[in-house]
Amino acid sequence: MTKPIRSVLAVRVTLVTVPLLTAPAALAQSIVPATTQWIRNTGGQVGYGGILANVTLVRHSTNFVYPSSTGIPSYSIGPWPGNPNVPANQNWVFRIAKNPTVASSPTATPLGSIGVLSNGVPFFNALDAMSYNNQNIWHRNAMYWEAASFDACKGHPAPGGVYHPHQFPPCVVATDAQHHSPIIGWAFDGFPIYGPYGYLNADGSGGIARMRTSYRTRAITQRTTLPDGTQLPPNQYGPAVSTQYPIGCFVEDYEFVNGLGDLNVHNARFSVTPEFPEGQWCYFSTISASGATEYPYLVGPRYLGTLVTGNTGPNGGHVSPTDNPVTFTGGPCPADLNWNRTVDSADLGWLLAAWGVSGGGGDIDRDGQIGPGDLALLLAAWGECN
Repeated sequence: MTKPIRSVLAVRVTLVTVPLLTAPAALAQSIVPATTQWIRNTGGQVGYGGILANVTLVRHSTNFVYPSSTGIPSYSIGPWPGNPNVPANQNWVFRIAKNPTVASSPTATPLGSIGVLSNGVPFFNALDAMSYNNQNIWHRNAMYWEAASFDACKGHPAPGGVYHPHQFPPCVVATDAQHHSPIIGWAFDGFPIYGPYGYLNADGSGGIARMRTSYRTRAITQRTTLPDGTQLPPNQYGPAVSTQYPIGCFVEDYEFVNGLGDLNVHNARFSVTPEFPEGQWCYFSTISASGATEYPYLVGPRYLGTLVTGNTGPNGGHVSPTDNPVTFTGGPCPADLNWNRTVDSADLGWLLAAWGVSGGGGDIDRDGQIGPGDLALLLAAWGECN
């Protein structure tokens, strides 16, 4: 009895709801995940030093989203042993592309901020800004050289008070191995960054799995060549692998092996997610089976997409929008499957049409399967989104 009923529902509601899934993208100020997935400060919460915490304002235009923040999270941060810097209000305004594009010539991630977490805290790449013998060849891995100064949330302040992590920050959002991770932030090319867990297969099937990096430490004892095989002259050799300079303490100790893991050289893959049922290029935070963070941690050495101007370089992260953005005052609404900011019969019809299939759109509880748990969450959220 159940199977024929499901088949009839699928035919009837798909005809009605599929156009609604794509219509919002055509609106001038369309509501997309980059608009909604921010941890907004709606009650005057303060963090370190009594500074307003999280994202204080979200504005968006036809092509961009502009989150504003102090750079201070609402959770407790510190201490930072051996680090003389302290966090300070940065008055950030970032520009995030609504429709990011893959770059034909990828840009290297710079020193300083390379993206922003969903709570308005920027994050850095794997480097600590120093290299062996100051030759700019063997670049130090911050996860080794600065590890002692990280707090329990994996962050620390830079000179000037910019609080930031270089790796997956566990305090931002809760993640576990049984559920698809939420978006934890956005790289400055506009592509989202998820926590460590996604769907096993890029089409949303296979249940939940840890997304594995395709980088590994090189099988070397002497640092005489670069990961691409370049033979260095003796005056550019790095130190021999030793207790003082263990493998992995320089980023050149890692090599990319295509197909070794789930992710490409940018630490990304094109895949279905709960927020992107038709698929999207997404970065994933990488951790080991034991939970330790793994290189390249968040974004690879180069961005996947075209870098958006205004976030990096001199005065980067202090954008003055000129495209007439409007203020967005809502928040995430995972049961709003057609992105019209209302949970209603159209969303119910869409969920029933997808009943029993693998994850993606409709996987509200993010467990890899569309079923009773998702239906309960949808009904509980019935009505207009906040």
